[in-house]
Amino acid sequence: MKVLLTGTAGAAGWPEPGCRCASCSGLPHGHRRPFEVVVDGVVHAPFRDLPDGYRSRAGGLGLAGPGGSRLLLLPRGQEVPEGGGPPYDIVLIDLLDRPERLGELRRAGLADERTLVVAAWLDHRVRSEEELARRLRWWGAVTVPDGTELDAGVPRARHETPRRMPHETPRPARRETPRRALLLGGSRSGKSAEAELRLAAEPYVSYVATGPEGAGDGEWAARVRAHRERRPAHWETVETTDLVSVIAEATAPLLVDGLGTWLAAVFDEHGAWEGDRAPVGERCDALVAAWRQARAPIVAVSDEVGMGVVPATASGRAFRDALGRLNERLAAESEYVALVVAGRPLEL
Repeated sequence: MKVLLTGTAGAAGWPEPGCRCASCSGLPHGHRRPFEVVVDGVVHAPFRDLPDGYRSRAGGLGLAGPGGSRLLLLPRGQEVPEGGGPPYDIVLIDLLDRPERLGELRRAGLADERTLVVAAWLDHRVRSEEELARRLRWWGAVTVPDGTELDAGVPRARHETPRRMPHETPRPARRETPRRALLLGGSRSGKSAEAELRLAAEPYVSYVATGPEGAGDGEWAARVRAHRERRPAHWETVETTDLVSVIAEATAPLLVDGLGTWLAAVFDEHGAWEGDRAPVGERCDALVAAWRQARAPIVAVSDEVGMGVVPATASGRAFRDALGRLNERLAAESEYVALVVAGRPLEL
C-alpha cells in the first residue's frame, strides 16, 4: 500500500497566510501545504466508497489494503478508536493536539514499536520545526516533507532510527527516554508541563503526586485540580511520600511532581522545621540511593532554590539548603538535567 502525502500541514498550511506569529514568520511561504493523502493513487480520505480490495476501518479513518496493510488517520479532535485487529502499519496523527492519544493507541495495541508514526496536520501550535523534532524524539514519531510516499508494505526493523530522506519511507523511531531525567525550575516556569509532555506518548505512566490534597486551602486545591485536569486520563496516579518504594517497584515510567513538596512533607513527618533534621538527611540519602538503582524511566520535577532571596527564618534556610543539596545529588546521578525558564528547557 503506497501512501502519498501531498501535504502535511493543517487546513491553512504552515506558515498560515497573513499570520505574523513567531512560528509562521520564521518559515518560507508554502513550507508545508494543507494535509492531503492519496493511497495507491486511487483512494482518498475519508475512506468510504472504496474500490474492491479495500476495507474501511474506524469510521472512515482507518484503511486496510488488498495485501492486509493497515493505515490510520487521527486528526485533531478525533478520539482513539477501539482496539481490534493487529497494530496499524502507519499512523498519521496530529501530535500537536493531545499527544497522549499516541500513548492511548499503544496501550490499546493499535500501534507498537514497528508502527511508523508520522506527525501530520502541522502548524503554528509549535514554535519551530526544531521544537517539533525535539518532541518527536520523545514520542517515537517522525515528520516527512510534502510529497513523500510511504510504503506500508516495507518490512520495518525494531528500534531503527528514522531516515530523513525525501520521498523514501522512513523507519519507526525509538522513543528517546533517559533512565533518569531531572527538570528544575522556578514557580510557574513550565517545568511540570515539560515533564508531562516528555511522557505523553507512553502507554503506561505512574504520576507520583507528593503534595497534599489542599483540604482547607482553596488556592492549593485549585493548583492540584489544574494538574489533574491536564494529566492524560489513562495515567495512574499514586499519592505518596514513599518515593523509595515507588521507584524500587516501578515497571513503567514514573513522573514525580515534585521533590520540593516531597521534602516539605518529610520535614513535616519528622518535625524537622524546628527540631532534629538528621532524619531528613537519612530520607534524602535513601532517595538518592533508590534513584541510582532505578530500573524504570523516571522524570522528576523540582524547584530551583538558588536564585531567590535568602529566607528570613532558620527553618526556611534549612529547607532551601536541603532541597538544593538534593537537587545537586540527583542531577549528578541523572542522564538528563534541564532548567526550565519561561517554558523553555535549557539543558545542563
